[in-house]
Amino acid sequence: MKRENWNSNTGFIMAAAGAAVGLGNLWKFPYLAGKMGGGVFVLIYLAFLILFGAPLLLSEMALGRHTGKNPVGAYESVKKGFGFVGGIGVFCAFVVLCFYSVVGGWVLKYLFSYTAGNIPDFDVFSSSALDPVLYHILFSFLTFMIVIKGISGGIEKMSKWILPALFVILIILTVYAVSLPGAWEGIRFLLIPRIENIAELPVICITAMGQVFFSLSLGMGAIITYGSYLDRSSRLPFNAVVIPALDTIVALLSGILILSAVFAFDLEPQGGEGLLFRTMPVIFSQLPFGNFWGALFFIMVFFAAITSSISLLEVVVAFLMDTFKIKRLYAALIPTILVFIIGTFASLSFGVLGDILIAGHPIFTFLTILADNYLMPASAFLLCIFTGYIWKRRIVYKEITNGGRIPFRFEKFFFFIVRYAAPLIILIVFVSSL
Repeated sequence: MKRENWNSNTGFIMAAAGAAVGLGNLWKFPYLAGKMGGGVFVLIYLAFLILFGAPLLLSEMALGRHTGKNPVGAYESVKKGFGFVGGIGVFCAFVVLCFYSVVGGWVLKYLFSYTAGNIPDFDVFSSSALDPVLYHILFSFLTFMIVIKGISGGIEKMSKWILPALFVILIILTVYAVSLPGAWEGIRFLLIPRIENIAELPVICITAMGQVFFSLSLGMGAIITYGSYLDRSSRLPFNAVVIPALDTIVALLSGILILSAVFAFDLEPQGGEGLLFRTMPVIFSQLPFGNFWGALFFIMVFFAAITSSISLLEVVVAFLMDTFKIKRLYAALIPTILVFIIGTFASLSFGVLGDILIAGHPIFTFLTILADNYLMPASAFLLCIFTGYIWKRRIVYKEITNGGRIPFRFEKFFFFIVRYAAPLIILIVFVSSL
């Protein structure tokens, strides 16, 4: 079965940035920044992003392009017996997709509601037995329909127009938000570290590290999978700078947008997971043309959600196609049906199945903890060990530099990070979270 390819490196950047620019930026980053006290969290997040986010992104791209295989096949082809590392990533992508599609369904519900002018109460909606499940299934089906069209015909084509549209909408909304009276208090809260938050440093570090993984889609096999469709002329170091930069810009603009509006209307920044669905509707209800701004906002959030969900499904699809030699249609259909089922249980955990606990947590929360606190850190840690000690350094360097044809000025820094700094930090933060 001939492997597909991106039509251009720009297409890859748009798709990979789309994988990174998802609900992790527009849903998770603002509420975590609010919950963790703003400036200190943002500072640590940016430090972790530079320290090991970009190097690990580069490692995954290099491994994917070098082997031209899915995560399991990529690790296994470099060193026999290490395919299980890629297996963790594939499983993680599937777990994330199971709860991600539930949130994607919430986004669709609010998008349709603002278009129709009938805004639901989030707690009533999310705890109901039918509506959120139907929207979860619809979101999963849309993801499936894009992925079955392939790399260039589906994922790349969609990402090339969705990502620029997302940026345009985000800039328009952010400019409007910062013009509101009192908005600058939100900006200061987000960007200026405060000494009183230092006491919470261990928890903030754990949360910031998890957010870097979630935001850049690290440890989920997405970048390895997307990298496997790259041609040999792509400049990996350039990509490893541009993708995190685009991701960070969206995260910061999202934080400014949402927290500016929150402070402008004297609401609580510690809105938690419901910040997007509880707090923002309150703000839109008090704005002139509120339904218009609400619809525009949730169009943007939907664009971010769908680009990430297709990358997660593609990880599983690539694994099934490569391993079992089945057609793309069936490789996408099988995990989509499983996501339908597991996501339904996750959705119902906000209501009728709320008393069913796994390891002391509702099903939805258990899935998020499993992915964020265990699978992603484990996958990223093993990636560091693999790149730093198992995969031969000269081959890694050759892959990153396109056989020595492009400069790589940060070689020593890169190998220091993947061999020593990143695994040590990941291990410390992981142990601290136990």
